Amino acid sequence: MLLATLAVTTVPPASAAQSKTSAKTSAKTSARIVRKPSPKPPVAKKPVVVEVVPARPGGFMVPKEVILRKPTPAEAAANAVWNVRAGLNVAALQCQFSGYLKTVNNYNDFLKHHGEELVRAQQAMLRHFRRFDGARAVTSFDQYTTRTYNSYSTLDAQYAFCDAAGRVGRLVLALPKGKLTGMALTLLPQVRQSLAQQALSPALTIEPIVPVELPEIIIPD
Repeated sequence: MLLATLAVTTVPPASAAQSKTSAKTSAKTSARIVRKPSPKPPVAKKPVVVEVVPARPGGFMVPKEVILRKPTPAEAAANAVWNVRAGLNVAALQCQFSGYLKTVNNYNDFLKHHGEELVRAQQAMLRHFRRFDGARAVTSFDQYTTRTYNSYSTLDAQYAFCDAAGRVGRLVLALPKGKLTGMALTLLPQVRQSLAQQALSPALTIEPIVPVELPEIIIPD
């Protein structure tokens, strides 16, 4: 009689560490299967109204012109001559960045060419201050001269001022001697107007930025 021999393989019992690992794996698998509840649909928000504040003028310094006290026509003309002198002098100091304007040469040649009229203008201004301030006339004239020079000192309008002073400097040199006083009242406004704020070129105009609210982006699950 033949006996069949069965080979029995005995599987050793799992260790404690293996049991814990298996339990963790089962737990992770179970956790992956669990689905989270769908999020609630977003509540529509009210649009944010952004107030656009218009640009306010300011920050541009315009020097103030010196105003005389009840000047006679002769004193007004002398004041115009003295202002032209002051403007060209300040330009000779501030506008040397451009050799084309020739502000230094213009001023020096101006003093030589119209020296006699400048002396007469100075004497007329001294008479003006004697009429109002008496013995303090010389001091008042010195203060007037300082304030007049300061009224042409500019940073914000320097380019426009230098351009105007260069142009006026060439014009006064073309005048014959003795004709400065008659033209000073016409030339002076050209220099003073250059000190005011000028409109920018369209290429340099700064357009205000209007904020735009973007729609909310919803990322689906």
